Amino acid sequence: MRETAAGPRLLLRRLRELMAEALEPQERLDQIVYHIAQNMVAEVCSLYVLRADSVLELYATEGLNRTAVHRAQLRLGEGLVGTIAASARALSLSDAQKHPAFAYLPETGEEIYHSFLGVPVLRAGRTLGVLVVQNRTMRQYREDEVEALETTAMVIAEMIATGDLARLARPGIELDLSRPVTLKGAAFNDGVGLGHVRLHEPRIVVTNLFNEDSETELQRLEKALGSLRLSIDDMLSRREIAFEGEHREVLEAYRMFANDRGWVRRLEEAIHNGLTAEAAVEKVQSDMRARMLHMTDPYLRERMSDFDDLANRLLRMLLGSGPETLASSLPRDAIIVARSMGAAELLDYPREKLRGLVLEEGAVTSHVVIVARAMGIPVVGQMKGAVSMSENGDSIIIDGDGGIIHLRPQGDVEKAYAEKVRFRARKQKLYRELRNKPSETKDGVPIDLLMNAGLAVDLPQLAQSGAAGIGLFRTELQFMVASTFPRAEAQERLYRDVLEAVGDKPVTFRTIDIGGDKVLPYFKGAGHEENPALGWRAVRLTLDRPGLLRTQIRALLKAAGGRELRVMLPMVTTLSEIRQAREIIDKEVRHLSRFAHHLPNRLKLGAMVEVPALLWQLEEVMNTVDFISVGSNDLFQFITATDRGNSQVADRYDPISVPFLRLLRQIADAGRDSGTPVTLCGEMAGRPISAMALLAIGFRAISMSPAAIGPVKAMMVELPLGKLTEIMDELLNGQSCERDVRALLKAFAEEHNIPL
Repeated sequence: MRETAAGPRLLLRRLRELMAEALEPQERLDQIVYHIAQNMVAEVCSLYVLRADSVLELYATEGLNRTAVHRAQLRLGEGLVGTIAASARALSLSDAQKHPAFAYLPETGEEIYHSFLGVPVLRAGRTLGVLVVQNRTMRQYREDEVEALETTAMVIAEMIATGDLARLARPGIELDLSRPVTLKGAAFNDGVGLGHVRLHEPRIVVTNLFNEDSETELQRLEKALGSLRLSIDDMLSRREIAFEGEHREVLEAYRMFANDRGWVRRLEEAIHNGLTAEAAVEKVQSDMRARMLHMTDPYLRERMSDFDDLANRLLRMLLGSGPETLASSLPRDAIIVARSMGAAELLDYPREKLRGLVLEEGAVTSHVVIVARAMGIPVVGQMKGAVSMSENGDSIIIDGDGGIIHLRPQGDVEKAYAEKVRFRARKQKLYRELRNKPSETKDGVPIDLLMNAGLAVDLPQLAQSGAAGIGLFRTELQFMVASTFPRAEAQERLYRDVLEAVGDKPVTFRTIDIGGDKVLPYFKGAGHEENPALGWRAVRLTLDRPGLLRTQIRALLKAAGGRELRVMLPMVTTLSEIRQAREIIDKEVRHLSRFAHHLPNRLKLGAMVEVPALLWQLEEVMNTVDFISVGSNDLFQFITATDRGNSQVADRYDPISVPFLRLLRQIADAGRDSGTPVTLCGEMAGRPISAMALLAIGFRAISMSPAAIGPVKAMMVELPLGKLTEIMDELLNGQSCERDVRALLKAFAEEHNIPL
């Protein structure tokens, strides 16, 4: 046992006694700084607390002028104290006044002190204040003294977090922990939600900070570290973990952290200074997170989430607890805040309590976003820092239209968004009133407005939206939210539920479309692909793995007994793929007939037009299938060589452009000439302005998210389609590809009072 360990332990013991005494907040602070100064043989100990206006205010001092308390202030980044707060790093100086950042505060009387040691007061990586000790003599503070002061600062951080010090703030001034924060990220699904934060992985709260026996705590730490390392080695040795790839790289990073001697040494140091093993993990985790947040290297910053996850695993092992139940104590207006999460995890939350989803990571095409969109909740992503800035129960506003969140919003912001929600509610009332009106344009042209779906939770929205049917049922979502391949019985049950829910309305089932950006963690058939969107996916994959397709087709045939069954093939590139799929379907029909199963009374096979190669085979394709559907998202992506998941280019090209609309008109004309029904599925269909263009170039059936049907129908019933078709024909038949189609459509809508 080191001789220096007794001092910090005695100090922590005294601090524990002070925390338990019935003292006023200011009296407790004054006692704390007094005992810190005594223990560290310092003539000055001062605590500065960070306010919501980014000012560090002197809250308590031993040694400086007491009259300066709550008067002396430094801005974030100003002076030595401001520099420590901004950098989240300790600063030790033998002659503070020679440091270039030194700022003189005459009211404190600190000019007679030379040596200076300051440490940030950290909680969950956030700086809440700065703790300082000073001496008259020029001396260099030892490393163990720095560690002891950091340990003490952790205790003070908990005091600030509990809200005790808020009572000392002057009227109208809040501490930083409660200050409003606005973060900008990416909009993944539109909508606005007002509610309260529910952290997907709630921060583990350590209540037992002070140890009674360091040796016992060191043994607990060693045992937990051993279990942690074994669990990581076990995960790495499993057969399903590929020898190369992203999952293995993450686990290798975990193993590197778990065996890092520097990390273990810091944990042991904190225990020697009087903390419990779990408090030591929390302290070192907070220190590391604060330092990583200020690093400029993006790779090292990304590793922060790996370290956080590892530290949380170690905390759970020490506390003997598993992850908290996801839906426990969920507020009625919960907005889930997560670094990342799986699609299945989102479905564990009761839908009626969800108001939104905030992700620090993710992409618009990630599985959880697809499911959230199906559930009709606003989603924002790429929201760096959202988890560490949030606490369970914080008020929060999510703006899915602008990709913004407001944490702990001010009253005027909350009022503005509440009015926005009321306005949207009024529009929803209007859409509900339109639900039972004929689905036709102002000049009487009938249009089928269909909805996209993929899960059982989508089905009630068929009646609520007034959709004419389901134009695209994404069967792969059932696979994406499962931990293993869904059995044939589970698939059949889902398809039967869908058919019963739609009644006599049509529903088109797209065969499983996995691969590309839709990776199933339990499907190990595909290796690393340089261009997954152009690779082994959709019908290419299911024809190479016919067992998958046969099982799904058999489930569909059995579920649709006595009804019409519509099956659509995704990512078709050649006619031979359609013929191969039809052979599999015919074989399954013969098999079920042999065993006297009740089969569909009519079977229709369709293909998606999303690969440009089909554009030069349209006549042959339409003579081969019963219907086609344009997948506008992928078709536009491939036509313009634009990765829609890449934020740098996703908005570079406009689908409402002359070249792309000419292409879509060609498909609609081919369908009309051959008598083949044509539907368009994709984001274009769900926006009133682009839906206007689609109707004008000949589409009479479009499929979209349920939430989009109301706005599109409101546009459609006011649309004089004949007039717009004439204008669009003239535009698309012209010589220029540079005309601003969007501006033309907006002007037409304004002239004819069409709501967009």
